[in-house]
Amino acid sequence: MWWFQQGLCFLPAALVIWTVASFVFAYITAVVLRHVDPLVPYISDTGTMAPERCVFGIMLDVSAFLGIATVYVRYKQVEALTGEDEVKLHRLNLVGLILGLISSFGMCVVANFQKTTLFSMHLVGAILTFGIGALYILVQTVLSFRMQPHVHSRTIYLVRLTIGVLTLGSIISMFVSSVIMYSSLSGVDVPRKLHWIPGETGYTAHIVSTVSEWCLAFSFISFFLTYIRDFQKINLRAEAVVQSSHLYDWPHGGATASNQNQRNSETSPLLAGST
Repeated sequence: MWWFQQGLCFLPAALVIWTVASFVFAYITAVVLRHVDPLVPYISDTGTMAPERCVFGIMLDVSAFLGIATVYVRYKQVEALTGEDEVKLHRLNLVGLILGLISSFGMCVVANFQKTTLFSMHLVGAILTFGIGALYILVQTVLSFRMQPHVHSRTIYLVRLTIGVLTLGSIISMFVSSVIMYSSLSGVDVPRKLHWIPGETGYTAHIVSTVSEWCLAFSFISFFLTYIRDFQKINLRAEAVVQSSHLYDWPHGGATASNQNQRNSETSPLLAGST
């Protein structure tokens, strides 16, 4: 059996590969069409002009769906591995699920509200994706700390902690350099500025900001690579609960249908996890 056929490890793998592919494809297309400069443009700038913005939006929407699925499976796995008496861990796990869903939704906002079209909404989406996403990484790192060494090794906790520190450092670097850049370019419509000349005012801060954004994006998405080994040990199944032997809105089929309805009246979870 191939590694990606074990459990649900294909989910985080697909999330990372697909998201990176969306960044790279948009960058190559935007550079080839000369919509942006080749030297580290903002990721958002590579998805601003047509036709790359169309594909960029679709691909990030798919990434958001994969993110939701990955976050949910992680939630179910931690829930299954945590004892009923560990109330704090269950609450922390639920917080992680909510943060992960919000971050995934933010990716949809980023994809569908381009930087040059509606900058305020694009900025909100970026904050939801990376800001709330950083909190999600923090929560999962704390869960990893609390669950080692009985559930998993200390190594995976240290790897997640390292990625979290890199993500936080990238956010701080990007924020500081962006503030410096915008303050030095007063009166300039920076969100619509797609081409930069080396040596011009704010150019150095711009490069630091764009490099920080790429580091932030790759450090954030690489966090989900740490789920691959964990997801090899979990499967989810969907179970249909038939409440009647027919689809009419009134009794149909006599006693046979009634008996069948009684036999099928027991309910069970829609999704059950096995680790």
